[in-house]
Amino acid sequence: MAASTLKVPVSFASCSIGLPKHTLHQKIEALSKAGFDAIELSFPDLQAFANRHFNRDVPEDDYISLCEAGVEVRKLCEGHGLKILVLQPFSNFEGWPKGSKEREDAFARARGWINTMDAVGTDMLQVGSSDSEGITSNVSELAADLAELADMLAHRGYRLAYENWCWATHASTWKQAWTIVQEANRANIGICLDTFQTAGGEWGDPTTESGRIEKAGLSEQELHLSYSISLQELSKTVPAEKIYFLQISDAYRVSPPLDDKPDESGLRPRGRWSHDYRPLPYDGGYLPIGAFVEAVLATGFRGWFSIEVFDGQFEKKYRDDLMAYAKKAMESHKKLLGEVDTRKL
Repeated sequence: MAASTLKVPVSFASCSIGLPKHTLHQKIEALSKAGFDAIELSFPDLQAFANRHFNRDVPEDDYISLCEAGVEVRKLCEGHGLKILVLQPFSNFEGWPKGSKEREDAFARARGWINTMDAVGTDMLQVGSSDSEGITSNVSELAADLAELADMLAHRGYRLAYENWCWATHASTWKQAWTIVQEANRANIGICLDTFQTAGGEWGDPTTESGRIEKAGLSEQELHLSYSISLQELSKTVPAEKIYFLQISDAYRVSPPLDDKPDESGLRPRGRWSHDYRPLPYDGGYLPIGAFVEAVLATGFRGWFSIEVFDGQFEKKYRDDLMAYAKKAMESHKKLLGEVDTRKL
């Protein structure tokens, strides 16, 4: 198979383009013109759209208003030929103690988000692995929560995409997330894989000068080998149909490195790295993301690629030119596919 024959549908996370001044409509228009097939609808973008729609501040739990605004977002996307791939990011859901206020709030939030999915017309909810303190480390209990959420979604014919966040409390790797998904054992639950979350979690480190993991006694060669073994295991053990979509981004090497401790808000170093240092591929990053993409494709996956970046240098590099950025993103997507080593597929 020639690399040029690799054809996959491509999406873009709405939170990943533009500045706070840019409207969701402007983002959708730019992404549509650049040839994207879908967007990941980020909840904060929906809330900002609702604020403008109603000309007031809409609380994040005012699901009646958010659903009304969501119907308009759905129409807007349809008018620009875009599908809403997923509603995201649903976070800090699983693992709270039974009977706790946190658990009660998590499930109330889930019901509100599911109603919002109805309004915007998407069948998939992305759940990021929790980075909260105070949650269980028991895999069966984490899986049971996801299974319960998957059952709630199944009543509407919806799916749950569970993503490992590399700064998460207990499920920071693809393998840990996949173990929980397997334990949950529901037909409508799969995983969302992410180039940053794996390459940045298993190879990169924002707290070292080299930008790589530098555990005591671990050589650079051994790190590469460990990463390679992980990718080989992914290719051989995760069925393609259980990968619901693949998110794409790179990361900047942080100089000076971040402090190796949580910040004032409790966010861990890789969380801070994720929030502001994630450019498009071929736009200043350094992570070995190509190898990860090859590993995912080696499973047989040919589903959604979705660009999700958080580039703190956006304004400096692109000013406020959404169209130029959207085109750059599509070019980077095509280049990434073009450089995949099809001999490994």
